[in-house]
Amino acid sequence: MVQAHLELPDLSPPPVLVVSDLRKTYRETVAVDGVSFAIPPGEIVGLLGPNGAGKTTIVNIILGVLEPNTGSIRIDGIDLLRRRSAALAFTNFSAVYAALPGNLTVEQNLRVFGLIYEVPALAERIEDLLVRFDLVRFRGAKSGVLSSGEQTRLSLAKALLNRPKLLLLDEPTASIDPSAAREIRDLIRAFAEENASAVLWTSHNMYEVEEVCHRVLFLSRGRVLLEGDPKLLPHEHGAATLEDLFVKVARERLHPEHS
Repeated sequence: MVQAHLELPDLSPPPVLVVSDLRKTYRETVAVDGVSFAIPPGEIVGLLGPNGAGKTTIVNIILGVLEPNTGSIRIDGIDLLRRRSAALAFTNFSAVYAALPGNLTVEQNLRVFGLIYEVPALAERIEDLLVRFDLVRFRGAKSGVLSSGEQTRLSLAKALLNRPKLLLLDEPTASIDPSAAREIRDLIRAFAEENASAVLWTSHNMYEVEEVCHRVLFLSRGRVLLEGDPKLLPHEHGAATLEDLFVKVARERLHPEHS
């Protein structure tokens, strides 16, 4: 008697972010060359590579700041190119180069962005974030006079205001002392797990990446060369540490056989 084999349905949750065959060129320069990846709920993915590898371009395309030549992006199932506002309502961002308005106080900045994102119970949410990021004593200070580390903490507080399903972080612990950086890494990990949020994290701090990221993507000249667990990947490719592997990838030259 032949027994039928039933295929069990895939019960894993759909990815929060799906990037498919992304390509971006500037005249003769190819900035992003056929990049594809997905991030499921709760996963923190490191986007690594030397300057000029395409990291910031990819982040800006996901944020809707740049439009790709080809490819698609879906955020929580929504096509970014067709429904930009709806997709970005589930997204937030923090980067050292994206300072918040310096003429507004810490509390005013959080209130303004909270209104933009239509955050429910906004006053309570602001108080929670002021406490979490050690900003209570700065609530009435204009953000432009804060130290670089304090501004970074404010930017991260803003990034969590709307409890985003997709959180984009570009060098999120820059200008922060090691103790505060450790606390922020713990906070982001807990946030991703508790909210089933996907996090895309760019950094040149390989120790930080190994500590916080579940998976990394190594970029070189707009292409993904390597992907895997940051704790295992170096040994799989003959490197002693993640930093050694980073240097190796940074020196990689794409030969014709990689095309």
